[in-house]
Amino acid sequence: MIDAPAVHKLGPVGRADALVDISRLTSAATAGHGGLLVISAGPGEGRTALLHAVAQHAVAQHAGGFTVLTVSGFADERDLPYAGLRTLLAPLATPSGLDAGDPLAAGIAALSLLGTAARTRPVLCLIDDAHLLDDHSWRAVAFAARRIGASRVAIVVSVPAGAEPPGFPVHRLAPLGPAAARRLLAAHAPDLADDVAGTLTEIAAGHPGALIDLVRGLSPEQRRGYAPAPETLPPDSPLRRRLAAELHTLPPRTRQLLLLAAAAPDASPDTLLSAATLIESGATTHDSGSAQQGRAARDGGMTSDSEPTTTGGAAEPFGLGDFTAAERRGLVTVTAAGVRFRGPLMRGVAYHEMPVARRRSAHAALAAVLAERGARLPALLQRAAATTGPDAALADDLAAAAREADPVVAAEAGRYAAALCPSPTEKAGLLLAAARSAWLAGRPHRAGQLIRRIPAAGGAARVRARALTAEMSLPEGRPGARDVLLDVAAELAESDPGTALEALALAGESACRSGEQTRYAALARRVAAAQRGDEAPAVTLTFHHVAGLACIADGDEPASFARLRQAVALADRVAEPGPLLRAATAGILIGDGRRSAALAGRAAVLAREAGASVLVPQALELAALAGMASGDYPAANEAAMDGAAIAGGSGQPILAGAHLAVLAVLAALVGDRDTALTRIASVPDGPSRPMCEWALALLDMVDGRCPAAAERLLAVVSAPPGPGSALLRVAVVPHLLETAAQAGMREALEPVAAAFDRWAGHTGQPGWLALRDRCRALRAGDGEAAADHFETALGHEGEAGFPRAHTELLYGRSLRRRRRNLEARTHLRRAAETFQLLDAAPWAEQSIRELRAAGERVETPPPSGPALTAQQERIAALVAGGATNREVAQELHLSPRTVDHHLRNVFARLGVRSRTEMARQLTTR
Repeated sequence: MIDAPAVHKLGPVGRADALVDISRLTSAATAGHGGLLVISAGPGEGRTALLHAVAQHAVAQHAGGFTVLTVSGFADERDLPYAGLRTLLAPLATPSGLDAGDPLAAGIAALSLLGTAARTRPVLCLIDDAHLLDDHSWRAVAFAARRIGASRVAIVVSVPAGAEPPGFPVHRLAPLGPAAARRLLAAHAPDLADDVAGTLTEIAAGHPGALIDLVRGLSPEQRRGYAPAPETLPPDSPLRRRLAAELHTLPPRTRQLLLLAAAAPDASPDTLLSAATLIESGATTHDSGSAQQGRAARDGGMTSDSEPTTTGGAAEPFGLGDFTAAERRGLVTVTAAGVRFRGPLMRGVAYHEMPVARRRSAHAALAAVLAERGARLPALLQRAAATTGPDAALADDLAAAAREADPVVAAEAGRYAAALCPSPTEKAGLLLAAARSAWLAGRPHRAGQLIRRIPAAGGAARVRARALTAEMSLPEGRPGARDVLLDVAAELAESDPGTALEALALAGESACRSGEQTRYAALARRVAAAQRGDEAPAVTLTFHHVAGLACIADGDEPASFARLRQAVALADRVAEPGPLLRAATAGILIGDGRRSAALAGRAAVLAREAGASVLVPQALELAALAGMASGDYPAANEAAMDGAAIAGGSGQPILAGAHLAVLAVLAALVGDRDTALTRIASVPDGPSRPMCEWALALLDMVDGRCPAAAERLLAVVSAPPGPGSALLRVAVVPHLLETAAQAGMREALEPVAAAFDRWAGHTGQPGWLALRDRCRALRAGDGEAAADHFETALGHEGEAGFPRAHTELLYGRSLRRRRRNLEARTHLRRAAETFQLLDAAPWAEQSIRELRAAGERVETPPPSGPALTAQQERIAALVAGGATNREVAQELHLSPRTVDHHLRNVFARLGVRSRTEMARQLTTR
C-alpha cells in the first residue's frame, strides 16, 4: 500500500488527507478488494502534483510491491479512440479488444489484462486529467473499475472540480493549511521573510499553484520584505491567465458587477447594483486631485479629469440578472448577504484585471452609495481607495472611525489613513495603530509590513513599534523578546509611562530570572511613580500586576500575593481581554486556579467578540493551565483542545504546541501512554518542551520508574524561567517530592519543599493546601506523623477528583506497609473507584493491586454506570456522526488505540454492541 504516515516524503504539497484515502484504497487492493478513487480539485490546486508524488513514492518505496501504470488526458487526443487506454496499458500489453472498436470488448479486455497482471503483484493505475481522455478509453476504464471486485487493482484518477464522474467515491482536495503552505513556500524560496510568507499564504488561501506563482514572481527585495508584497497573482502567472480567461468571456455588465463585488466584498447585491447604475449613468467618477475629490464625495458626487462625465440620457438600471452569467459558470454565489467569489484568487483577479481608472471609479461610486445609506466607515474606506495624494481631513475621519471598529477593519482604515496623512509623525502613529490592529486580527504578517513602513522620523512610534514586535514574538517563544520589552520600558518610563507599563506587564517572566530581577524591580518603581490614582480599572489592574511581579523580583512573597490579589479583584470591573489575561495570570501566581480559569475563559469570549483572534488561543492556554491547576481536568482538556485547533488553524505552531503539551500532561496524568506520546511527538521544539518533560515524568511514575521521573522533574524545576513556567515550577513539585522520596533524594530537595510549603500556605486554596499536606506526609519521619498529614490533606473542603484519589492511593499504600490493612482498604477502595470513573486505568490497577496486597479479594469490575466521561462523550459524538476511529484520533489528538479503548468502555457503559445502537441511544438521551 501507499504509506500514509510517510506523507512528508510526498513533496511539499503535504496532502495528508488525500493520502489517507489513497492509502485505504491501496491497502484494500493489496488485500484483494480493488476499486477507483476520484481526486477532484480546481486549476492549480495540486491534483497533478499529488498524483506525481504518489507515483514517485510508489516506485521509490515499493519497488517490487506495485506495478504502477500512468497516463494523462489531453484535449487534442479526445478524438483518438483508445489513445489513453493504449498508453495506460502499454507496459503490460495492448488489449486485443481495442482493434475491434467495441467498447464492451475493450472494457473486458482491459479488465482481463489488469487482473492477470495483479496476480503477480498489485497494480496501481494513476490517470491525470481523466476528463480529457477520449470517450472510448474512459468508458473502458470505468467498465473495468466497476468490475475489479477481488482483483488487486487500485485506480486513482484526477479531474477538475465539477467534472467528477458519477458512481465513484470522490476526494475533493482541501486547501493547504498554513503550515503546509509555509513548507511549500520554503521549498521554493528558503530566504523568504516570515511576514512575506504570511502575506502570500493569505493571498493564495491554500492554493498550491498560486503559492508557486506568487513566490516565483517576487523580486529579491520583495522576498526579504524591503519592497511591498504583491496584492494578487503576477501578470505572467499561468493560473492568473486561466482565471482571467474565464472572466473575459462574461458580458461587460457582469464584469462591472464583479469588479464592484471585488472592491467591496461585504457589500449587499443591492449596493453593488446601485453603484453599477451610478457608474453607467456617469453620475459619479473619480478625480486625481484628492482635495477636490474629498469635497465632492462629501456632497455625494465626484468629478473627474480622466473620464468624461455623462449628464444626459438614462442608463438602463442594473439588475440581479446581470450576475447570471457569472453564477452559471460557478464564479460567484449571490445571496442577500453579499456576493461571494469562488475563492479569494478569483476575487483578486476580478479586481486587478481592470484598469486602474475603472477601479477608482468603482470605489468612488461605492463611496457615494454607501454614504447615502449611512454606512460611514465603509464609505470612508471606499473614498480612501479612490483617492490619490494626501488628504489630512479624510485621514482624520478614518483614524477616528477606526478606533470604534473591529481589528480587521481598523487595520485597513489605519493603513489608508497613514497613506493619506501628510505629517511623518502622525503617519508613524497611524501605521503603528494599524499594525497593532492587524496583529490582534491574527495577521502578524500584515503587522510586520506596516511596522516596516513607519518612517525614520516617526519619533516615539518607532520605539513603541519595537515593543509591538517583541509582543508579537512572545507566543512563539522567540529569544530576546523580553529583553527588548525591558529596554522599551527603560526608554519610555518618564516620557510614555503607559507604554512602559504595558511593556513591563508583557515582560513579566523577567521578574523571575536571576539576571533580570533587579532591573525589573527598579523599572517597575520608576513606572509606578507616574501612577496618579484616578486611572481606569484596566490600567490600575496592570499597575497592581506589575507591582506584584516586582515584589517577586525582590523576593517579597507576601507583598506579591497582596498586589496580585488586588489585580484579580479588579477584574470584574474590566471588559478588555488584554487586562483580563493579566488578571488570569495573577490568579495562577496566587494559586487561585478556579478564578483564573473563569477570567481566562471570559477573556477568550471577549477577544472572540471583539475580533482580537490572536488573543483567543492565548486565553485558552491560560484557561487550560488554570483548569489543570484547580483539578478540573475536563475543562482543561476542553480549553486546550480548542486552543490547539485555533492556533494550528491560524498558523501558530508554537502556540499550538503549547496546547498539545498541556494535553500530553492531561493524558499522562491518567496513564494514557499512547495518547501522551502521540501529543508529545506533535509538539515542536521550543518553550513547551518542559511541559512535555512533565508528561514523560508522569509516565515514568505510572511505570514505577521513580528515579527517572525525579530526574526529569528536577530538571524542570531548576531550569531558567520560560513561557508558562510560573505554574509549571510549582505544579510539578508534589510529583517531584513523591518520586524523590521513593528514590532516596528527599534531603536534597528540602529547599524546594520548603518553598512549596510557603507558597501553598500563602494561597489559602484547599487544593494547594491539600497537596502541601500530602507532601508533608511524604517527607514525614515516622508513620504516625505521615498519617496525620494525610488525614489533614483529605480533610480540606473542595478537594476531589484525581488529586484526591492519588492522595488516597498514597495514604492507603502507606497504611498497608505499616500493616494497618483494614484502614488501608478504605482509602484504596475509594482511590480505585475514582480512577475507574476517570478512565485512569493504570492508576486504578495500582490501587487494586494494593487492595489485594492488603488482603481484599477484588474482581476487576467492568465500567459501571451509564455516565460517560467528558472524553468519552466527545468520542461517542464523533463516532455517532460517522467518524472512523482514526479520524476521531486525529480530531482529538489521541492515539487510535486510546480511541478503541474508550469506545469499548462507552459500549459497556451504555449497554450497546454497535456504533448504530450507540448513535441511536445518544440521539434519544
